[in-house]
Amino acid sequence: MTNQLFESALGMTAPWCVQAVDFDAAQRQPTIAVDFVAGTRFSYAGVAGEHPVHDTQIKRLRHLNFFQHECILEVRVPRVRLPDGSVRLVEPDWVGQLSGFTLLFEALVLMLVQQMPFAAVARAVNLSWHRVHAICSRYVELALAAADLSEVTAVAIDETSYRRGHEYLTLVADMQARRVMFVTTGKDASTIERFAAYLGKHGGTSKQIGSVSIDMSPAFIKGVNEHLPDARLNFDKFHVVVHASKALDTVRRQQQKVDPKLKGMRWTLLKDANRLNLAQLTDLGALVSQYTTKRTAQAWLYREQLRGILERKQINVVSAMLHQWCTNVMRSKVEPMKDAA
Repeated sequence: MTNQLFESALGMTAPWCVQAVDFDAAQRQPTIAVDFVAGTRFSYAGVAGEHPVHDTQIKRLRHLNFFQHECILEVRVPRVRLPDGSVRLVEPDWVGQLSGFTLLFEALVLMLVQQMPFAAVARAVNLSWHRVHAICSRYVELALAAADLSEVTAVAIDETSYRRGHEYLTLVADMQARRVMFVTTGKDASTIERFAAYLGKHGGTSKQIGSVSIDMSPAFIKGVNEHLPDARLNFDKFHVVVHASKALDTVRRQQQKVDPKLKGMRWTLLKDANRLNLAQLTDLGALVSQYTTKRTAQAWLYREQLRGILERKQINVVSAMLHQWCTNVMRSKVEPMKDAA
């Protein structure tokens, strides 16, 4: 009766059955012996028919806790003899992807890591950080191997620094699915070549990509033109405004040599106005009111005008306004902003 109860709790079906249940009071750990019905023949992936058992191995698997106790399954796993004479291990479908765990235990870990850091999950399930990381890495590898990219047509590409900024990663995201689908080291044109090769390995081709959103990196532009030949280049408006912000900061640094008040205004000028406190807004208002004589104020206004233009949706209106904005900037004496224009 006890064995049948545990079979039901484990969701175990024929030919698998619970042979015995032992509880170590000192370790506070139940161990459940799992076996298969004598005389059972097993199928093996890729080989037709069902095959006789040659011998068995005992595997210890960590399962979900029973009440507050860690539960171990000791499973007698068969090795079957195939028609060609070779012997192969046949594992139950409830064995996990990483040695030493059941599928349900790995599912628990994967669920927890979506909400908690690895270290916290490791403490919660009484595993080492490395074992938790290994479980997650295994499922990431499986997901990547099974990825179907045949329907991807629009991507966004950007780089980010890691390891204290000394090295770079390039990330490619699927714009429709809104998820990262490829990561590689570096930030040069070869990263786009690697992405095109990755597409080919996962059901896609470089010619299916019709739109690429990037910053104005010459390396990315070169890589897209060479390796994604049918893609239309889109420069993300955030990256366009970044150029204007850099020009604004350059003007501020130049002007603070003759106007020391500008030294403490860097973040006041670079932040969005709706994120400034009252004191910062007051300082900004005082500066902007002098736009006719202060080039830093002029640069800030140009940056805000550009941001406003890029928020519009009508292509013909944006095109005309950008043309006028560039004309106005080029006629001004704000040299760094001319470079941005």
